[in-house]
Amino acid sequence: MPKVTFLPDGNSIEVAPGTTILRAAQQSNAQVGFACGGNCACSTCHVYVKQGVESLSEMEEDEEDILDKAFDVKPTSRLGCQAKVAKEDVVCEITRESRQAWFDEHPEERAKLKAG
Repeated sequence: MPKVTFLPDGNSIEVAPGTTILRAAQQSNAQVGFACGGNCACSTCHVYVKQGVESLSEMEEDEEDILDKAFDVKPTSRLGCQAKVAKEDVVCEITRESRQAWFDEHPEERAKLKAG
């Protein structure tokens, strides 16, 4: 089974082929946002694919349209809710936008971070 790793924290999980990056993030407790619930309606699950981009499903027009609205888009940008893992390992860097969205969605975790 392919493994998905999330940077900078290093959370990693083996997933079945066809699993989205967002689902892998949720299963591994990686701090990837998902304000729209994974419906390709926002860009809060935006990640940079550092390794394994060729192992992901093809980007479709809906994903391209939403990425046009994201911050700091790079050639390796993908929406976690749309990118499905095939057979190879994938390494993703969580964008600042996505991590901020995750903390906005999990205020209890933000409070723990502030309490330090």
